[in-house]
Amino acid sequence: METAREAAASKVAAGSSCGGVPAPAGEYWSEALKSFLDHIPISSIPGALQPTASPAVEINLEGSVLDAIGAMYGGNAAGAVIVDEVQSSFGKYVDRDIGFVEFSSIVLWALEELGKVEHEPKDSSSDFLSSLKQHPQIAETKIAWLAKLFLWEPFFPVRTHDTLFHAMLLFSKHHRLNVVPVVELMNSNAIGFVTQNAVMELLLQSSGLEWLDKIADRQLSEFRFASVRKPVLVYSDQTLAHGLHVLSREKMGVAVIDRKTSCLIGSIQCSDLYLLLDDSSLFRKRKSISMEEFINSNNKTDGKHSNAENPSACEGQNILALRNTGQRRTGLPVTNLKSDTLKQAMEKLTASRSSCSFIVDEQGHMEGVVTTRDIISVFSPPCMDSRIDGGTFFSAALEQVGCRVENGQMIQNS
Repeated sequence: METAREAAASKVAAGSSCGGVPAPAGEYWSEALKSFLDHIPISSIPGALQPTASPAVEINLEGSVLDAIGAMYGGNAAGAVIVDEVQSSFGKYVDRDIGFVEFSSIVLWALEELGKVEHEPKDSSSDFLSSLKQHPQIAETKIAWLAKLFLWEPFFPVRTHDTLFHAMLLFSKHHRLNVVPVVELMNSNAIGFVTQNAVMELLLQSSGLEWLDKIADRQLSEFRFASVRKPVLVYSDQTLAHGLHVLSREKMGVAVIDRKTSCLIGSIQCSDLYLLLDDSSLFRKRKSISMEEFINSNNKTDGKHSNAENPSACEGQNILALRNTGQRRTGLPVTNLKSDTLKQAMEKLTASRSSCSFIVDEQGHMEGVVTTRDIISVFSPPCMDSRIDGGTFFSAALEQVGCRVENGQMIQNS
């Protein structure tokens, strides 16, 4: 990473020293930041390129919901690539990887559907997967059909020669995009992934550079999201089933508040859902167990592993793992004060692999929330020129018909 950073910084310095008339300070800072980010290759992002030939769990387009959940849970994968096996003489030109789906999206959908069933099984030994099997109309739903419900995640892959700037544009402009696949040059086979936390981890390694610290050293109270974005709340005495329902609706971290004191005591996030399969009693008792009981029971379990160090994604850890070593203890939220800097929030989020940090006052009362996307957007357009070449998908499509895009113009190859 240091090599990539130094190389990018030297190019920025070289670019800023030419041209005669100096640019205004604000314009120079914006262009310097853009230039820096646009010289860091995708391969420098922690975990972007996996060491194995097949880094992701694959789910066939015609596969079922039950198959998909079982494959991701068994493969310790928070997401899976959707593949369509096309048998054609044009095989090498046809995209095999056509989509991406997250474990949390399918599990939450299945829970909502199970909640609509009048008579769920009362078997004390029943678990989540066996309950699904007893309802074929849910378990055998095709992955292809889920696209109609917008349960597929946006699929905007980048190539290995793209840059950090490109990935940040995608995250900041597409509000449902959580994972960006990295594809090979000649086809769309995913060979790695970029996550929002990995982007922030790389940005933090660039700490000390003026055009980054100028943003990251500002207090959270100075950013619009600190006061505008309202956290999603449930009370500690409400049921786990209610918390899961709210999580399904909001698709972001849900704060758990004590009804009497109005203080934050915990949270439930999409990254916690594997626990319903790990501990079948949580699934069976979800309509009776309170959110506070859920948080306390899992804190005791996670406490056994709380002394483990938090390795970065680049140290051989699967960036899409359901369970990452050093991950935040389940139910314990990441928090910041408004007086904390953006950099402090970034450090907490990357260390915990969390998607959001709740902003609280000194007494623990909720004041706001900051997400990983909020932070990435701060370093991305509109503060910089947001023009890109149309994206990997469009570039690949144009290449197949003998065209390309240059300076915003479509050109037919000679």
